[in-house]
Amino acid sequence: MIPKKSIALAALLLAAPMAHAQLEDADPVRGEEAAQTCIACHGAKGVSNMGEWPNLAGQHADYTFAQLQFYKSGERENAIMLGQAANLDEQTMADLAVYFEGLEPEVGETPEELLSTGRSIYMGGIAERGVPACISCHGPAGLGVPSSGYPMLSGQKVEYTSDTLMAYRSGDRGGYGLAGMMNEIAAELTDDEIQALAHYVRGLYPREVAAD
Repeated sequence: MIPKKSIALAALLLAAPMAHAQLEDADPVRGEEAAQTCIACHGAKGVSNMGEWPNLAGQHADYTFAQLQFYKSGERENAIMLGQAANLDEQTMADLAVYFEGLEPEVGETPEELLSTGRSIYMGGIAERGVPACISCHGPAGLGVPSSGYPMLSGQKVEYTSDTLMAYRSGDRGGYGLAGMMNEIAAELTDDEIQALAHYVRGLYPREVAAD
């Protein structure tokens, strides 16, 4: 039997050329116009007004485009985003994705008391529980790998990141794209470790990695 993760990865790779073709024709000016309906939750410049909603500024266009597709298909479940994505065609999704990618990401900070724990898990994982280092997919500065579908994490809202990891852990989120990988990883994390990671990526930037 072929592992579910292998099937999900194969499907993602097959969809990638189509996504790239849409993004090549995308127009950030059209995206800015379409993004007016996104402002209430994600802010005028892609920086969320509330901790429960993610920042979109600077996020890879490939990732945002894919997530909008998942919302529209219902594979990623969220009542608000299902309603928002339902009437979007793929070109508008692509326009939105390149628009948000071009915006300046928010700069956050990590509390000193959570820095050591968060950095330890992010950079080295937890070997005894089989938790891989976050750096292997999301990079040393949390910038992700757009061509592989791994999102940028640096500067993301703490509440959103912690809620997302807890949803992966409980199984409330998953079953699409590469999300199954996160279900397995988050299942091994405690509440305190999730909070430490969420605060760590909030303040993770290339400048910090360079300083190390």
